[in-house]
Amino acid sequence: MNATSHFLNSGSSDTPRLQVYLNLDTLIDHPEFNLQDERGRRACFDRLQVDGFEGVQYTANVPFQANLDFPHCGLDRINTECEADAVAARHSDRGELCVTLHVGWGIEDDAEVFRLVEGVLSASLKYHLPMFIETHRSTITQDLWRTVQITKQFPEVRFNGDFSHYYCGLEMVYGNWAQKMAFMKPIFSRIAFMHGRIASPGCMQVPIEPDLTARPRQAHGTADYLLHFRELWTRAMSGFLRAAQPGDILIFAPEILPPKTYYARMFPNQYGQLVEETDRYAQALLYRNLARASFADAKLSSSENLRTP
Repeated sequence: MNATSHFLNSGSSDTPRLQVYLNLDTLIDHPEFNLQDERGRRACFDRLQVDGFEGVQYTANVPFQANLDFPHCGLDRINTECEADAVAARHSDRGELCVTLHVGWGIEDDAEVFRLVEGVLSASLKYHLPMFIETHRSTITQDLWRTVQITKQFPEVRFNGDFSHYYCGLEMVYGNWAQKMAFMKPIFSRIAFMHGRIASPGCMQVPIEPDLTARPRQAHGTADYLLHFRELWTRAMSGFLRAAQPGDILIFAPEILPPKTYYARMFPNQYGQLVEETDRYAQALLYRNLARASFADAKLSSSENLRTP
């Protein structure tokens, strides 16, 4: 961890860059993957490398395996400030490059929220482990206003941006979109990790199609959720690039969740059997491409801003 930048840092003088990982919950109950034994995980990671993923994010649903030579990060929850130290120690011992966190339950007062954030920041520095607070429902960052207040109190805080929780949970298209984008600037400027999930205004996880420049057929209302998420991701990546130092890395990890979490939708097929709406891994491959295209847009935007007198 670069203690000055608070991002994941390679220790090199390389230009700040994007790396695409995969949150392993994307593969839970997927017919082509077995994550419950060592042989299955090894085959999974081999395939992910071939398909252009640069690492994985472990979750509580996947047995941890330290002897697989594949970069990995972690995910956890902190409910009280006193838990932060133990969480950081556990993930540091596992050799995680960084960890994303659900923090609190969203019912805390300001003093409690600030103590939680202080606990995370202190543990992160103590263990030299980047710890990124996720923008997530039912946590201290569940709404835009409070998350921005956190940035005012703790300018050094860094977030894992999962914008599906805002786009759907806060119905961001209801009202002035441009005003909300401007209000989110302090959040965008502190994005150090990203969970990839695309939502519609009324559903947390919706499909996209291979043509990443076309409006999805399921975007049948007035809002083009693909266009909106490309903007959200590009703004967040631009924020990272503006704040980043040499060697800093932004991880983008698709997190496309299974039906048991009520994210992947199930519909009856011609035989009346409930089947998933889409192939989650195929969607993750599209997210991989979209993330890299958005990062290219962010780099271009950043270069143009530097040239502007």
